[in-house]
Amino acid sequence: MKPAVCLLATLLVGCVTSPETPPTLATDATHGVAPGYGALKVCRDLNGNARCDAGEPSTVADAKGVFELPGVEALVGEAGGVVLRTPPGINAMLSPATTELSALMDANGGSLAAARATLAQRLGVAEDKLFDATDARVQAENALLVPRIAAAVAEAGAQGDLVHALRNRLALDDIDTVVVIYAENRAFDTLYGLFPGANGIPGKNPSSHGPAAPQKDFDGSVLTVLPPAWGGLTAGGQPVTLTQAQTTGLPNAMFQIDDPKGIGNSGVVVPPSVITRDLVHRFYNNMMQISGGANDRFAAYADGGALSMGYYDGSGMALWKVAQRYVLADNFFMGAFGGSYLNHQYLVCACAPPYPNADTSPAKDLISAIDVDAQGRFMRLTPATNAPASVLAGAPRYLRDGSLTAKDASGMYYTVNTMQPAYQPSGAPPVAGGDARLADMTRPSSLPPQTQATIGDTLSAKGVPWAWYAGGWNVVSAGTAEARNQIYRGKVNFQPHHQPFNYYTAFDPLTKAEARAQHLKDFDSQFMADAAEGKLPAVSFYKPQGNLNQHAGYANVADGDTHIAEVIAKLEQSPQWKHMLVVVTYDENGGFYDHAPVPQGDRFGPGTRIPALIVSPYAKHGVVDKTQYDTGSIIRFITHRWSLAPLPGIVERDQGLLRNGSAPMGDLSGALDFAQ
Repeated sequence: MKPAVCLLATLLVGCVTSPETPPTLATDATHGVAPGYGALKVCRDLNGNARCDAGEPSTVADAKGVFELPGVEALVGEAGGVVLRTPPGINAMLSPATTELSALMDANGGSLAAARATLAQRLGVAEDKLFDATDARVQAENALLVPRIAAAVAEAGAQGDLVHALRNRLALDDIDTVVVIYAENRAFDTLYGLFPGANGIPGKNPSSHGPAAPQKDFDGSVLTVLPPAWGGLTAGGQPVTLTQAQTTGLPNAMFQIDDPKGIGNSGVVVPPSVITRDLVHRFYNNMMQISGGANDRFAAYADGGALSMGYYDGSGMALWKVAQRYVLADNFFMGAFGGSYLNHQYLVCACAPPYPNADTSPAKDLISAIDVDAQGRFMRLTPATNAPASVLAGAPRYLRDGSLTAKDASGMYYTVNTMQPAYQPSGAPPVAGGDARLADMTRPSSLPPQTQATIGDTLSAKGVPWAWYAGGWNVVSAGTAEARNQIYRGKVNFQPHHQPFNYYTAFDPLTKAEARAQHLKDFDSQFMADAAEGKLPAVSFYKPQGNLNQHAGYANVADGDTHIAEVIAKLEQSPQWKHMLVVVTYDENGGFYDHAPVPQGDRFGPGTRIPALIVSPYAKHGVVDKTQYDTGSIIRFITHRWSLAPLPGIVERDQGLLRNGSAPMGDLSGALDFAQ
């Protein structure tokens, strides 16, 4: 066999890495290999702490990772912030997979046989192939494990319990149900800026760090005051009204929307039960607001002026109390710049849907007009000829802020703002006299069916059950006039662009009706019943209907907060609860300001910081998790838990972060403690 290729067929068979030094399982010495880890320090882990301590027999592997060490006890290898382990009896090899095996043994009470069976089943390999370094599935698992091992080493530090940290990061099999609840359009500071221990609002929360950036005008000058909330701060038909005139002259700073003294000098209190006006939350706008990391153009590039700088005292929220019992993540960023459409897509595919040849399509007039620098890098949306010179004179206006990007270097266009699915329910109605299951594809906003891989595809490939539950799905799928009246209006206010899987050919109602029925489900008639009966699929997404999703402009904060907390309470009563992980997060910031610097990733994100709650019997209690996450961290956890093929966008995001000097995103395991 070639050097550094090790096949451990059974516990009683060694592996060969080179003709010169065949490692064997001996009774008095170990001849082993750590494939790909030349110059690894290897030691006998005599005290079982996963560290090479003084006095423990040790050696250094050669350039091929080959080593020889007296004895047959468990091994530890150390190199460059990564620790490798192998349990007694498998000491001819050190790899990320043997480290995972050790963690599984720590989780199950020490049974090697059970750990081998668990890992082999999850990877889909026979046990005698489990450590075949030439097997693509084993190679993929090793690649997934390395950053998780590094995170455990960093968490434990020099003095912490490294065995415990590795167990928490690598042995995720105690979670067998993941529920993702996806709310709408709130930044972290908007709702949790006053949460104790969180990096909240500067000057208001003692645990905050970093300043709140003074907001600047289009020309870069610091604004003397915030622009008014154009058109008024409250939505029409609300029991409270705050006009544009009443928001004129607010100080250039964050302000409390539900201040009991009222906003500014108005004396008007706007509680969380009142719907405010909406704010622009689009791809290029968000990039301009972030302003290269300064976060100093939120007010300038908002169509709602001052409202962008508002926040609530969230301490009265039901979800605040849930966060106090479980984990609040205060370093969690929306996966993509901009709005709901793209961030729903990012949740399931870690991608921006492409639109080939958009310039000759019905969508040609939706291609955004942008200004770029000499290197072709985005600078801003091209201003309209009648754009105001200052935001104090009016909201920004653009030549064309469309749903598609400008053409990239490869000639591709990407959809980054709201487009409609080709399948009903869609904002594009059926063609008159045509198939009622399809949308009118001659409309500019209709997106051709998508084919790129999603987390649903990778789950299905592994045979892992999953479903997307949507509030109002059955109501709007009835094919009646009343059903269409609930799309973007009515009590349900169903949002078709919040249903990402409905954009994919895998759920074509004409050719994939069975898959569609299996995976796209109605919340109202199915989710609670499935939870009560212990029948939720292993991965279950829930998207609340419009009036319950907390989206400014058509939903208030209070109703969605109450609803989601009630859903969590029901999940806590489910037979599946003992092994459940619930993630409550928001698709994006909704145009609201957040002071936390945004890490630089790739061309699509991440965007502004948003709230995330990690709820589970295994969640740490009352902890604010400082780990860097984004929307794709949900995909990361699911991928790691079931050893799925990683989606390309997740890999690209972490590569982009590393290129820009930032750490890769976490996978949520840092919020868990399986020793509880």
